[in-house]
Amino acid sequence: MGGFEVQQDAPTFRPPAQNNILGAVYVILCCMLVAVTTLIARSMGPQIAGPDALHPVQVSWARFFFGASILLPLAAIRRVDLFRDTHWRLHIGRNLSGMCGVIGMFAAAGLMPLADSTAISFLSPLFAMVLAVIFLKETVGPWRWLAAAIAFTGAMVLTRPGSDAFQPAALIAFTAAAFLGSEMIFIKALSGRERPMKILAINNGMAATIITLLVIPFWKMPTGQQWVLMVVLGATMITAQSLFLRGIAIAEANLAAPFFYTTLIFAALYGWLLFGEVPGVFTIAGAALIVSGALLLTWRENLARQAARKALAKTG
Repeated sequence: MGGFEVQQDAPTFRPPAQNNILGAVYVILCCMLVAVTTLIARSMGPQIAGPDALHPVQVSWARFFFGASILLPLAAIRRVDLFRDTHWRLHIGRNLSGMCGVIGMFAAAGLMPLADSTAISFLSPLFAMVLAVIFLKETVGPWRWLAAAIAFTGAMVLTRPGSDAFQPAALIAFTAAAFLGSEMIFIKALSGRERPMKILAINNGMAATIITLLVIPFWKMPTGQQWVLMVVLGATMITAQSLFLRGIAIAEANLAAPFFYTTLIFAALYGWLLFGEVPGVFTIAGAALIVSGALLLTWRENLARQAARKALAKTG
């Protein structure tokens, strides 16, 4: 989630002792913090901050720069070798996709209600599925296409293109979800090849370097409050990533991963409490369809993964 480290396919790094309940708690805590990051981005966007608003690239810079400021020293303390057996092409592809996704996600959060932008971001697994078919030649069965159709229908219900209620910012959210979906393809390729701490450190370090150059033409001197929010943004996202990694490490992936969709509940709650954004009928119905499609896709992918492992065990 520029995003998250979905490491379900990395059994090498998973400890033998599992605790599904505690794992779910970690994931839910992660979701609380992820919703906080979109809340912070919205508070610095034009609808809330007005003339003091910061450009989404600058907000994204804070997320990566301050995240790297925390992670890189930790990686050094733990003596993580960032250069040995590193798959740089995958990291570069992942970082470019993730940065574009994060910038788009923060831009959408600054222009539309939190619940709406968060719900659209959940389309990223569907984009990842389509991209896997195109670039990885993966075979997708009818259940997965059904999941995609349900989620896409939800997106249409939520955004209502062609009507007066359509929000142009939704196009930014869709684009962000597509980039985050492509990032998942690179994360999947990295999973099992490198340790989570190394992936996190390289992701944040590389992204911080690139976006520090990109932010120059968009830079605007933040207020004192905005500086605090930007530091909190970076620290919050790193904490959220760590909680998510911990959650799926000690719990079965098919049980822990669905709890990530509670992000939408927290985003809607924060938007209501702080900005008076009450989700309407179309938002609730559209979000429910998007989450249902994403959950169906998660379920089918877990079944496919289990079947592949059983087949591998038999041949081994």
